[in-house]
Amino acid sequence: MIHPWHAVTPGIQGKDLPANFQAVIEIPKGSSNKYELDKVSGMLKLDRVLSSAVYYPANYGFIPQTLAEDDDPLDVLVYSVEEIPPMCLCEARAVGLMTMIDHGDPDHKIISVMTSDPVYNEFEKASDFPKHIFKMLKRFFEDYKTLEGKDVEVDEIMPAEAAYAVIEDSLNRYEKLRRQGKMKGL
Repeated sequence: MIHPWHAVTPGIQGKDLPANFQAVIEIPKGSSNKYELDKVSGMLKLDRVLSSAVYYPANYGFIPQTLAEDDDPLDVLVYSVEEIPPMCLCEARAVGLMTMIDHGDPDHKIISVMTSDPVYNEFEKASDFPKHIFKMLKRFFEDYKTLEGKDVEVDEIMPAEAAYAVIEDSLNRYEKLRRQGKMKGL
């Protein structure tokens, strides 16, 4: 078995990284289960069932071979018409960035579209989306930990260029720690 965080290449042949990348889906849109990658084994584990009466408004996962500021793979939301099953790879394009403040630390979420989706592939930037979609997204992240007694702050959606900088930073952080032999699961 390959490790989805370490063995999957983030780039897509013939497309520019960081604008385009492969995403590993952990949670399909519509789910109230919070699945996440077990960093050591590479298996998917059920972290918890969300305490609030909410569901993920987009497919949720990570970009392989990235390390975000929270020491996890970089989070990505992949918009598509259909839900994408857990541990499925898909090609995505960054269209924006949402940053949460969780326990006082930044927690970036790359907003992307599945490039092979016939509806969402036409969205090039966050401003192409109907405003209500991001109102729902922001509200989901504000509410989903409320009944657990945890507060988060959600910033406004930033343009794709802000996402590119975060992706590059996460790719570099991963590469540096991997060279030093400090990556979990390797």
